[in-house]
Amino acid sequence: MISAPPDVETRARLSGGISEPVIYRTIARVLAESNIQGGVLVDVGCGAGGLWSHIHQRFGRYIGVDCVDYEDLPSAVEFHRSDLDDGRLALPDELGDVVVAAETVEHLENPRAFFRELTRLAKPGGWIIVTTPNQLSFLSLATLLLKRQFNAFQQGSYPAHITALLEIDLKRMAAECNWQDAAIDYSREGRIVFTPWHYPHLISRMFPRACSDNILLMGRKGP
Repeated sequence: MISAPPDVETRARLSGGISEPVIYRTIARVLAESNIQGGVLVDVGCGAGGLWSHIHQRFGRYIGVDCVDYEDLPSAVEFHRSDLDDGRLALPDELGDVVVAAETVEHLENPRAFFRELTRLAKPGGWIIVTTPNQLSFLSLATLLLKRQFNAFQQGSYPAHITALLEIDLKRMAAECNWQDAAIDYSREGRIVFTPWHYPHLISRMFPRACSDNILLMGRKGP
């Protein structure tokens, strides 16, 4: 008999509602580089609100949505509880000037449905940002070669991480949702294979795909 997988809330709590600080710094960096600020930011899969402290000064309203209302969530975050695997989030259309999903899509069963929801939530011309583990890093490819598993999807990360996506998958889903100006960026920080250490910043900036643990996709909602 095949046992049912854990429900979305159980899977979400395995992460504690937090991501590595470099994820939040990467999102803050790309927003600053593109001079994106003002209006409403919707943080889908907000967890305990770790992104808030990095970018809240850039936006007039900060809305968080997740299946778990974590105790550590900053009181300034306007929280909406919603099952991210349910197909439709409990938020209205065209709400956000910026819609962010930081390290969320890998936890979900249907990434394409999730991309459509992120697109629905963005205002016309609004920005959408998605981050997820980078399967094309040296670390991930070496783990795949030796263990036949991507690094961020080994047994210790299951069932929190269930959906591994390649860079091409992200680009294809963005195109299917008619995102404009879609572009890939990287965290520019990653662990050196077979060691506990990270690449020097100069190296990770020179070879971001190979030396970054996480990837970022950013694009605008098309007409």
